[in-house]
Amino acid sequence: MTETAEKLKLALSQLSAQERAEIAHFLILSLDGDVDNDVETAWDTELTKRLEDIHSGTAIGEPSNQVFSELRDKYS
Repeated sequence: MTETAEKLKLALSQLSAQERAEIAHFLILSLDGDVDNDVETAWDTELTKRLEDIHSGTAIGEPSNQVFSELRDKYS
């Protein structure tokens, strides 16, 4: 890794978790190449709806340990 990259890593490690997450998101998007804005908008809309359902108590979910147990049983 270059000296510049090492310096960036050190500087970035000093940022808050939120700031690091935003930068990570930016970097991941920069690797994707062309972005379909319609798909991105649709995902943003769906994620917002799901978050609202969770906050309002209307979302129906399953405990993660149950989900992981079922997946282990299915794929083991």
